[in-house]
Amino acid sequence: MNKQRVLTGITTTGTPHLGNYVGAIRPAIAASQRADVQSFYFLADFHALIKCHDPVLVHQSTREIAATWLALGLDTNNAVFYRQSDVPEIPELCWMLTCMAAKGLMNRAHAYKGAVDINKEAGEDPDFGITMGLYSYPILMAADILMFNAQKVPVGKDQIQHVEMARDIAARFNHHYGEHFVLPEAQVDDTVALLQGLDGRKMSKSYGNTIPLFLPEKQLKKSINKILTNLLEPGEAKDPDTSAVFQIWQAFATPAQTTEMRQAFADGIAWGEAKKQLFELINGHVGDAREKYELLLDNPAHIEEMLQAGAAKARSYSKPLLEKVRAAVGIKKIQ
Repeated sequence: MNKQRVLTGITTTGTPHLGNYVGAIRPAIAASQRADVQSFYFLADFHALIKCHDPVLVHQSTREIAATWLALGLDTNNAVFYRQSDVPEIPELCWMLTCMAAKGLMNRAHAYKGAVDINKEAGEDPDFGITMGLYSYPILMAADILMFNAQKVPVGKDQIQHVEMARDIAARFNHHYGEHFVLPEAQVDDTVALLQGLDGRKMSKSYGNTIPLFLPEKQLKKSINKILTNLLEPGEAKDPDTSAVFQIWQAFATPAQTTEMRQAFADGIAWGEAKKQLFELINGHVGDAREKYELLLDNPAHIEEMLQAGAAKARSYSKPLLEKVRAAVGIKKIQ
C-alpha cells in the first residue's frame, strides 16, 4: 500500500495548552494510528530560535512537547517523531533551496510584511529588529516539508502561504535540476476547533491567556475558574455560542454531553457550576496522560532515546534524498 505522507512541525516555544491539544495534537495523534498514512512529526527547535532567544526555555519546551506527544499516545512505530536539529540534512537542503528561492517571493511573506508594517507605524526603519531568521523562515519550512517529500501538510489558514511558497521553490528546483521534489499541498481542517482563552480571545501563548494541558488538578481548577464570563445570575438563560466555557466544553465533550450542556445554559446554569463541570470533564480526559507525562519528565533519558530512534528513522529518508540532490546540483566526488 502506498501510504500518503503527512508532515507536521511543532515549534518548541512554551508549554502545550488546551488549544494546541484540540487544534493540532489530538487530530495528529489520531492520524499517527492510521495504516494508510505515513506521519512525520518533528520538534521545530531551529524555528524556535526565530522568536525565542532564551536557551533554557527552548530546551525545556522541547522536553515538555516531546513528553506531551508521547504521553498522549503517539504511535512511534507508525509515525516518524524527531527533533529538527537531529537531521543535519535539513539545514543543508535549506541552503540549496535558498539559492533557488526568489527574494521577491520572500518579500511577500505575511510574517515579514507584518513586521515591516509595525515598524512603519512606529516610525522606525522598515527592517528594524527583523532578523534573517524571520525573513528566511518560509525557506526553512520548505526544507522541512521537501526533505521528506510530504504530500499533505496540515496547517492553520495563516500558514497556507508558506506551503504555497514551498511548492514554488520545489517547482523552481525541479525545473533547474530535474524532478526531485513532490509539490506539497496545504491541508486545512475547518472542523478543528480554535479554542478561546481565559479572556475570550483565541487561546494563544502570545496573549498569555492559555490553560496548560497538564496542569496539576488544583491549578487546572484555578485556571478554569479564571475564564471570563458575563454577569448573568444563576437561573438566567445564557448564550452558549458566545461563551468560552461552553466552547471549551464542546471541544472535549461527546455530542450527547454537548446537547445536555446547551440545555443547561438555556435553563440558567450558574457559571460556577458550569466551570466545575468543565474542570471535571477536562480532568477526566487528561488525567491518565498527565500521569504518563509526569513520569516521562522525570525520565529525560527515555525521551532522548525516543528522539534519537526517531532521528535515525528520519535520516533513513533524508540521507538518500540529499545525496541525490547534492549530485543534481554538482556537489559530488570528482571522478
